[in-house]
This record gives sequence, C-alpha cells and structure tokens, in this order.
Amino acid sequence: QVALAESGGGLVQAGDSLRLSCVASGRSFSSYNMGWFRQAPGKEREFVTSISRLGRTIYYGDSVKGRFTISRDNAKNTVYLQMNSLKPEDTAVYYCARNINLRVGTATSEYDFWGQGTQVTVSS
Repeated sequence: QVALAESGGGLVQAGDSLRLSCVASGRSFSSYNMGWFRQAPGKEREFVTSISRLGRTIYYGDSVKGRFTISRDNAKNTVYLQMNSLKPEDTAVYYCARNINLRVGTATSEYDFWGQGTQVTVSS
C-alpha cells in the first residue's frame, strides 16, 4: 500500500510561481514512474507531467510546456512540480500519482495510487 500526500498549493496572482511537493509513504519509491495531473471544476482530469524512475524521461502536457518543471528526489520519496508564469487557466486541484507501468505514462488509467490533491488558484 502506498500513500501520496501533496502540498504547496495556494492562491497566487497571474505570473507568480508555486512549487508543489508530493511525498510518498512506503518503500520502493524509486521503482515507480510518477505523474502530476490536474482537474478544474466541471472538467476531466488532465495530464500535466510525468517522470521516470530515475528522472531520465519526462513528458509535459502541451498547456504547461516551458512553464512547469517536474523533478524527484528518491532519497526523500518526493516528487516536485515547479510552476512558473502561472495563468488563471492553471487553476485546478493538482494530484500526484504513481504509474503502474514500466513506460512513463500520460493517461489516468496508467496510474494506480493517487494523492488527495492540493488546490491551486491563480487570480488574474
């Protein structure tokens, strides 16, 4: 069993930055690819970014490329999401999740454990 806990969300203005953290409980964190997704009210959960076990392979959703950066520290069982140049359309609940496949995934169906989410609100 794995528990994921996100933190770092908040209310910011457009153009500001935030860094989200996701700490995983249990062992073998470095054995899994990890991802970040987000969900805005009334919308489906959207892929944001994912990272391979050792951080060598990274994917980003088109809407965040060039602004967001994912990283991980396997010694701390933590994956990070650095969000720069935030826009009002980035407003959503952000979730981290564990990928069940060897391939770094972008679909929600490829993730088995999810955190409770952290709210990010960007005002214009």
